[in-house]
Amino acid sequence: MTSQLNPPAPEPQVPPQALSETIKENINTVAEFYEREEAKISGAQSVIERISFFFGSTLYFGSFIMLVGAWIAANVFAARLGWKQFDPPPFTWLQAFVGLNSVLITIVVLVRQNRMARLVELHAHLALQVNLLTEQKATKTIQLLEELRRDLPNVRNRLDPEIAKMQMQTDTHAVLDAIEAQHTDKKAL
Repeated sequence: MTSQLNPPAPEPQVPPQALSETIKENINTVAEFYEREEAKISGAQSVIERISFFFGSTLYFGSFIMLVGAWIAANVFAARLGWKQFDPPPFTWLQAFVGLNSVLITIVVLVRQNRMARLVELHAHLALQVNLLTEQKATKTIQLLEELRRDLPNVRNRLDPEIAKMQMQTDTHAVLDAIEAQHTDKKAL
């Protein structure tokens, strides 16, 4: 039984030299993909990304809360301290500042999300291609194993309906049509 005071020991890290060449090649391929995508970012997009990271930081959150608190306190206690209120309640200037800040954050986040959505779309397309290729390879492997089983004289020849189905190539168009039909049926409800 582990508790917050006694967390479990961390999993041992696999040393890089223990990774297979295929895994290293895959890691390099992914790294190259991200490098190519980063190289495509324009100067303006890069600035927007940095602003987005700043707006999403705890430093910005804390600074913003402290600024708003100081603004309100300065205006509420200004008369007691002998100062002139620069934005008396209901804090019209503060509301304008917060509104402008909100619009800027929204625009920056949307610009960044659009780029991230494009990357997600590329990842999904790659995953789909790899999955289709994997399905084709698995089907071919099953076909070859069944052919080998039939050719070996000491292996009993038997009919396996499940294997017979697995030997068939998946009709991706039929699967897509079925998914679209199900999606359309759910929309109709």
